[in-house]
Amino acid sequence: MSAVLRPSVEDLRLIGFYLGRVLTGLGLLMLVPLPLAAVLREWNALSALLLGAGIALTLGALADAHLRSRRQLGWSHGMVVVALAWIVGSAVAAVPMHVSGRFADPLAALFEAASALTTTGMSVINDLDHLEASMNLYRHLLQIAGGLGILIVVLALFSAGGSRVSTLYVSEARDERILPNVLRTSRFIARVTVAFGVAGTTALAVALLAAGFGPWRALEHAVSLFFSSFSTGGFSVMQSSMIAYHAPAVEVVVLLIMFAGMLSFGLHHAVWRGDVAEVRRHVETRTLALVGTSLLVLLTVGLVRSGTYGDVTAILRRGLFTLVSAISSTGHQVNAGDTYLSDWGVLAPAALVGAMAIGGMASSTAGGIKALRVALAVKAVVHDIRRFLLPESAVVVTTYHVGRRRILRPDVSRAATTVLLLYVVSFLLGTMVALTYGGLDVTQALFEAVSVGANIGISIGVVQPGMPSWLQLVYVVQMLLGRLEFVAVLVLVGYLLSFVRTPRRRRRPS
Repeated sequence: MSAVLRPSVEDLRLIGFYLGRVLTGLGLLMLVPLPLAAVLREWNALSALLLGAGIALTLGALADAHLRSRRQLGWSHGMVVVALAWIVGSAVAAVPMHVSGRFADPLAALFEAASALTTTGMSVINDLDHLEASMNLYRHLLQIAGGLGILIVVLALFSAGGSRVSTLYVSEARDERILPNVLRTSRFIARVTVAFGVAGTTALAVALLAAGFGPWRALEHAVSLFFSSFSTGGFSVMQSSMIAYHAPAVEVVVLLIMFAGMLSFGLHHAVWRGDVAEVRRHVETRTLALVGTSLLVLLTVGLVRSGTYGDVTAILRRGLFTLVSAISSTGHQVNAGDTYLSDWGVLAPAALVGAMAIGGMASSTAGGIKALRVALAVKAVVHDIRRFLLPESAVVVTTYHVGRRRILRPDVSRAATTVLLLYVVSFLLGTMVALTYGGLDVTQALFEAVSVGANIGISIGVVQPGMPSWLQLVYVVQMLLGRLEFVAVLVLVGYLLSFVRTPRRRRRPS
């Protein structure tokens, strides 16, 4: 099947079958919080989760029974499956949220589910501080599944078709194979997550106990904070995010987990092997070190000039945490949202917007444009300048290091630049739409559009339960485009257009 040619019935069967597998995975995920809901007698949440799981598992069972196909999964099939998985998956994941009664309407529940799966972390839930523990766990489970890649998680567990999984692995904007087999790569990612989960949750629980939390509450918050931090999702248990804890030790542990989440799993594998040289040579490590240091200096100078904080410790604590939260695309906040534009001056918010736009590493849980694309785009510009300055007979070769030394080829640089420009277009369109929302200036609209489009989640107060429905819908589209990095969605659009395009008639030979 091609995105240009009209798909056949067999194409639709193949796509439907794999979409059913994803819905089965989501249904099983909804069952995880049920024991907690039963123990705590959270009957409203339990019934909502049961209904959602029933719908997802039924759809998955129907697809498995009636849509099995022996056809090989092609590239365009994989792209369509991925795009539909995130769109339909968000809609199905929203069912328990809507039934719970915590959202104003179905669109608000869809916003919350899309924000969870895309690891954006913005929320429009009503009365978050009193949300049931089981429903809160469900929200955070969606974030860790979305951060790792829901398709990869599901197919690594339930599929034996290595070549088919490989197609979906690439389609889900992951191009770094750590191990030769994609299933083994996916399971390595799961092992890394479990290892960090045990260490991170334990450290957070200890820090929360020291901050005065009771054992049960410390464990609940520790698990949620790990899920939202390692997935770089940023959901919170409390409405005021990290501000509610008033605990520097908790902030330090969360900062380290966010940093681990924004690193590529290929780099994690190198560290596990003890290959420290790979960390030093990796083009994204160098890019993030250079860009991150520059942005930290700019942010610090901006905060000093604004005079918001009275001492260096407060500047570093507030500034460094927020910068890592932004560049890792997590979105945890240690400052009230309106202070970024009212108290931080001009330079500090500009540094924050730059960090949000760039994001973390490719093949990680982070969002944003990605450091790899920024590095490749810059290298492509330098390559062209060198080519113009040197004699015509000179052979100009530009290389970069990701796992091994690679030659920067025109198609690679073109792809990186194209996606980078698409992100910029998404930010600008989101800004223009937000400007129609009364009371926002260009700075506020741009800040929120970049945060949503790059799947960051830091909000200045625009995203809230009472926001207009049309703006919620625009932000949902931005979140999905940013998480899928545009390509899969564009293929899906071409696929849908192929249904309505009138086929050309063949000319008869004269």
